[in-house]
Order: sequence, then C-alpha cells, then structure tokens
Amino acid sequence: MSGKLIGGAIVGIALIAGIAIYYLQVYAYYEEVPEGEVTIALTLVALDTPEPVMAENLRVIDSDSSPLRFRACFELSNSLAMLTETYRVYPAPEPLNAPSWFDCFDAPALGAALKSGEAIAFLGEAGIHDGVDRVVAVFDDGRAYAWHQLNDTWQD
Repeated sequence: MSGKLIGGAIVGIALIAGIAIYYLQVYAYYEEVPEGEVTIALTLVALDTPEPVMAENLRVIDSDSSPLRFRACFELSNSLAMLTETYRVYPAPEPLNAPSWFDCFDAPALGAALKSGEAIAFLGEAGIHDGVDRVVAVFDDGRAYAWHQLNDTWQD
C-alpha cells in the first residue's frame, strides 16, 4: 500500500513541476510592451547607424529574463525596393519561436518566407544587447516582424 502512495506522490509532484515549467516558459516572463515604448529602427547602409522607421499597428512582447525573448509584429509603408537600397540586409536571419498566445508571430512561416525570398530581413540594430542583434523581416505587402538573434560576437 505504501508503495502505491509513494509512487502516486512522485507522479503528482512530477505533474505539478511539469505544469509549472510550462507556465514559466510560455507565460510568466513575457510582457506585452505598450506602443510607444519601443522604437523600431533599421541600419542605414551608408552610415552604418540605426534610423527609426514608422512602424504602424505595433505589437511587442519582451522579457527581462533574456534578450532573445523580444518579438514584434507591425506594418511598414515603405516599399521593399526602397528598403533594400537604403538599409542593410541581414545575412543569416533565423526567426525564433514566439509563445503560442502571441499569435501574430509565426516563426516557421516567417523562416520559410525568408528562404523563398517572399520576405527580406534587415539589420535593425547591431548589438542591441551584448552579442545580440535586432533583426527585422519585411514582406512586400508591408507586414513586418522583428526579433532578437545571437550574432558572431561570442563565436570562436
């Protein structure tokens, strides 16, 4: 009888721990950032400095626990032709998954669009955190997405 009780307790504790870990990963540390607190910028080719762009319908989540948890969805009115002539294209964009409740950001679809050329990635800001760049991907219809990505700073 006591073996069943101990086994049940172990399963119960494991279940509670699993639920807690899931909640901490998906919900606990993310915060929606009010519009106006985040500025989206793209790095100019000529000056190698970030320049703010007019982002409309901006939705942003971020976390103090990691610089890689930043995600944003917004719209730009600039054409891709103008953007590619003016701003630095990002060489190896890899969008990171967002929590499922932040439904405007679909990393697998965005990654596929970047590979097919349907979207183009630009350097938002280099070194926005130590070893981290902000990357901005833009579609021809003006949809745009931003995330933070590790750069080459700490690679051998």
